[in-house]
Amino acid sequence: MSTQLTVGGAEVTVDQENGCRISSLRIDGTELLRQGAHFGSFPMVPWCGRTAEGRFRDGGVLHQLPLNHPPHAMHGFGRDHPWRKVRHGDTDAAFVFDLADPWPWAGRVTQTVELTAESLTLSMGVETYGDSFPAQAGWHPWFNRNLGGGEDVRLDFEAEWQEERDADHIPTGHRVAPKPGPWDDCFGMPNGVDVTLTWPGALELKVRSREEWVVIYDEQPEAVCVEPQSGPPNGLNSLPRLVTPVDPLEISTTWTWRRLG
Repeated sequence: MSTQLTVGGAEVTVDQENGCRISSLRIDGTELLRQGAHFGSFPMVPWCGRTAEGRFRDGGVLHQLPLNHPPHAMHGFGRDHPWRKVRHGDTDAAFVFDLADPWPWAGRVTQTVELTAESLTLSMGVETYGDSFPAQAGWHPWFNRNLGGGEDVRLDFEAEWQEERDADHIPTGHRVAPKPGPWDDCFGMPNGVDVTLTWPGALELKVRSREEWVVIYDEQPEAVCVEPQSGPPNGLNSLPRLVTPVDPLEISTTWTWRRLG
């Protein structure tokens, strides 16, 4: 089962049975997202990127997550489970996913999807049913490198720093000057994520978020990824953000496009 949103020349498909991912984003009939069960754009929750060896501490307690990307735990559970649709209009929809074992705490994640003729806004909230816990949230879109003709996509962004990483792609805690790609790297943008993807002669798309963290991944020939998130990889250890009964984790991103042809 999937959910369709349409306005103007923009069409979005949400596959809530497959991790509530955006399985399709079409502008005037052109598909922007890589197709396939593991692609599209999926929510990363309750953590983003790699958690080193699947381990993190909450106070004095050491927790072990399943190693779904050995030797690490990667991208959270949200992408692996069906979500429940709680609202569906012509141009917006909302979905929920309940956190449960093997996550150590009970909670709920809500994702909303809002479409206009020129933009897509994704919002996510993480709330607890009781005890406070650390969490992260973000999105992992796979944008097609080529839209079926013409030149490949060009990436443009200005970051204040790049997270240095070790051989296992875990940030070391040191910040370095941004380096040229190819990348599988986390960048810091204190004024908010702002990345432009341009398919020359076809489309320009801007990925923005109030968050200051974004992972850029462009090491595969088929697609490039621009991943706004609430903290860096391994952030459950290095930069824990507590979800409390009075302070849920809330994050959003807006993708805005304009036609160049």
